[in-house]
Amino acid sequence: MKVVWNSFNGRFSDNPRALYQALRARGGDEQHVWLADPRHAAAFPADAVTVPIGTPAAVAALESADVLVANTHIQLDEWRKRPGARYLQTWHGTPLKRIHRDAASVPPDDVMAELDADIARWDWLVTPGGEGTRLLQSAFRYDGALLETGYPRNDVLLAPDADARRARVRADLGIADGATAVLYAPTYRDDEAVPGTSAALGLDVAALADRLGEGAVLLLRLHHYMGHQQRPAGGGRVRDVSGHPDISDLYLAADVLVTDYSSSMFDFAVTGKPIVLYAYDLEHYEGRLRGFTFDLRTGAPGPVLRDQAALTEALLDLPAVAAAHADDHARFVARWCAHEDGHASERVIAAVWPG
Repeated sequence: MKVVWNSFNGRFSDNPRALYQALRARGGDEQHVWLADPRHAAAFPADAVTVPIGTPAAVAALESADVLVANTHIQLDEWRKRPGARYLQTWHGTPLKRIHRDAASVPPDDVMAELDADIARWDWLVTPGGEGTRLLQSAFRYDGALLETGYPRNDVLLAPDADARRARVRADLGIADGATAVLYAPTYRDDEAVPGTSAALGLDVAALADRLGEGAVLLLRLHHYMGHQQRPAGGGRVRDVSGHPDISDLYLAADVLVTDYSSSMFDFAVTGKPIVLYAYDLEHYEGRLRGFTFDLRTGAPGPVLRDQAALTEALLDLPAVAAAHADDHARFVARWCAHEDGHASERVIAAVWPG
């Protein structure tokens, strides 16, 4: 059986990575091929078979696959799914921001037609279950088979070796024992995600790191659409981890997540650690760019803060933040993360590769 993998158009990451590792660990005789972006080739294991994405070789791999696994749309010209092949779409997060057909504004008709053609090929859609399933079905107008398993990428957050992995990642990043690691992982803005232009961070990262003092390290994780975004020089108490191949490692290493409207909050919530929402442009994002699938002001897992001063004060007293929002966090997990128990990969593999 030939399995072709694609994550974020050529990376070794996310749900496909977790499933690949679990399937390999099972010891089957599958043949694996990854679509790879040469810019991210170093993240792939030395024994991984890859073909460059966007090339005739990638199209040939897709058309010869028995099973295709992806976490986003495959948009390659001339690709045709062969009869008998199966396409497992894992997607890449629970949507807070409205996506696809449910977004406040949708792409041009020709782009939507291309995306809808990809959706029509899906044989399964992996979902986090519950309300997340409903939102994904609605956004994609998808009525095919569902695997309500939770996200495989989150299994590592609850794995028996999670503490050891945390220690290893922190050591690799140069985070001292006892230091508070603040992970800042904002999403992208559609009106700023234009390569070649300049886009400022909505947060003065260097000033925040200085204010938090010697006992804290700030991990900056920009969205992969925002590689052109202005950022401070690395070093000192700021680590630019935007190029780290697996954000799950960063979730383990961190002691608190600061985000805005990213689906990272749904994943990080599994860890039980505090989450702070820095929503400096809430009205603009909600009203003009995307819109939300629920009211962030009342449904967030932690405080929703609008300016850097309030954010700084919260981060200076994380125990108080965690205590004040313990009920919010618990309700959020019950609503959105009920299937996240560390065994999502097992359930997906049992459904797609039985025996």
